[in-house]
Amino acid sequence: MFDKVYDVIVVGGGHAGSEAAAAAANMGSATLLITMNLQNIAQMSCNPAMGGIAKGQILREIDALGGYSGIVSDTSAIQFKMLNKSKGPAMWSPRVQSDRMRFSEDWRLMLERTPNLDFYQDMVSGLLVENEQVVGVKTSLGLEVRTKTVVLTNGTFLNGLIHIGDKSFGGGRAGERAATGITEQLVDLGFESGRMKTGTPPRVDGRSLDYSKMVVQPGDEVPEKFSYSDVTKPLTHQRDCHMSYTSPLVHDLLREGFDRSPMFNGRIKSTGPRYCPSIEDKINRFASKDRHQIFVEPEGWNTIEVYVNGFSTSLPEDVQFKALRSVEGFENVKFFRPGYAIEYDYFPPTQLKHTLETKLINGLYFAGQINGTTGYEEAASQGLMAGINAALQVQERDEFTLKRNEAYIGVLIDDLITKGTEEPYRMFTSRAEYRTLLRQDNADLRLTPKGYELGLASEKRLRRIEEKHSKSDAFVEFFKQTSVQADDINPILSDNDSALVNQSGKLFKIFARPNISMDDVRKLESVESYIQEHNLDKETIEQAEIQVKYSGYIDKEKNNADKLNRLEDLKIPAGFDYSKLKSMSIEARQKLEKIQPRTISQASRISGVTPSDVSVLLVYMGR
Repeated sequence: MFDKVYDVIVVGGGHAGSEAAAAAANMGSATLLITMNLQNIAQMSCNPAMGGIAKGQILREIDALGGYSGIVSDTSAIQFKMLNKSKGPAMWSPRVQSDRMRFSEDWRLMLERTPNLDFYQDMVSGLLVENEQVVGVKTSLGLEVRTKTVVLTNGTFLNGLIHIGDKSFGGGRAGERAATGITEQLVDLGFESGRMKTGTPPRVDGRSLDYSKMVVQPGDEVPEKFSYSDVTKPLTHQRDCHMSYTSPLVHDLLREGFDRSPMFNGRIKSTGPRYCPSIEDKINRFASKDRHQIFVEPEGWNTIEVYVNGFSTSLPEDVQFKALRSVEGFENVKFFRPGYAIEYDYFPPTQLKHTLETKLINGLYFAGQINGTTGYEEAASQGLMAGINAALQVQERDEFTLKRNEAYIGVLIDDLITKGTEEPYRMFTSRAEYRTLLRQDNADLRLTPKGYELGLASEKRLRRIEEKHSKSDAFVEFFKQTSVQADDINPILSDNDSALVNQSGKLFKIFARPNISMDDVRKLESVESYIQEHNLDKETIEQAEIQVKYSGYIDKEKNNADKLNRLEDLKIPAGFDYSKLKSMSIEARQKLEKIQPRTISQASRISGVTPSDVSVLLVYMGR
């Protein structure tokens, strides 16, 4: 049936698998996407939204490199918000509320339009491995398909087990069977595996809710969009979300079901996401809080189905129903389906290289929740990187990785393979030590040239960001070179309660003041004339403003990054024998031997490796 050898086979059609398949195919590799249900491509298994704190930055980076997630997020959006606008630009994070059905459909159609990409619906039950090299996959129907590389993106399907109260049954998500066979084979091949847990809230009938008792959560007045490309447009109208709260009564009703909760009666033993706990976990851990937020999110433009964000639970259905009916606005709620928890297999990511290729089997890549992460965006970024590197390996080109000062994606992957994770990993801005450099507004400037070199970003997009870069730099230089008279600027300073000046000075110094905005300086004829004369768009103007106001912070982080990169350039020979380093702690030797860091910088980030251990390593290497 399959009479050709593929370059790349991607197993699983979720967010990681979809990005991996698109990347490999767009780079010219003959690619096959095998998934258990082709109707559920890039399914939003949990909340119908993309982006958010740090996740929005990742999505912008995927788009800048030439991935599809940003475009699909725009075409299926029903609401857009830029979060954290009251803070500095390093914290700004875009988020969209999505039409769940349209999101999956748009992904499917984009993949179908992608050249070099074939599809097949079946469950992959095992790998074909010869001499520590993956050479194909086996399916549940008994087919064997040959390939040069494999990307595993199994999500929550590996031996997935769903829990609702005292009921448990196999499944990768509600209504879909679990995947079996792969974990057992990988363990036989020498891989270490573990179990993790995640959960999801009930979905309800929006017609049964009383929105008048809730707080309206509208989108931005002037919505933006995710993709830097010109194939999408910002929303012209949006759907509102709403917010309600739990209460002591709701908490008491939930506690009544704790003895039947798989979380508390010992049936669930795996670790769940720390930063997205179930409602029963929240009221147990934060017993002093008498209420928690509930976000009421529509699942699309036209559907009546509603996602109850903040009420993730695996309690029995009757307990869920009774408690939710005591939340304001939910008094007459009707359930579409109850919430549930799911346990699944994962493989500690310290078993991977920076390319996401496994250390044990050549040509085998892991991406997404199989690596212990949580979230669509984290999964999609790994899929993109795994798909890129699988294609590069087949084409005998140099591998592609991102450093911690280049992208949130670089932080994510370095954290995973260097530190590992024992609980579902979620990205936060605080994980990125160079977050002032890694802003959502400049992801295109940072990464589109790299995407173009890979063959993923078009020349048109490259030219566009080159124009943005040159125009914003020129605008910053304009502020540095242009003087303003005291009589012209003092009225503006006075209106903003800013100290007046008694002589002329450079605009840059005035504009750098924290309480002086672009709107303020645009009141000066020289500034507005420059903008009109050079036809500057909103993105370019915003970029220049950030460069002026945060130049000190940006320069400091660039200097720190340069120091880090000097350590990144100090390579550790492959297969280095750490047992020779007797003056190093036993823990450090064991960790270094297991993870096999490629550089001194990576070695320094391994948990248990101290600065003195790094010094020993440097001395031994003659540095």
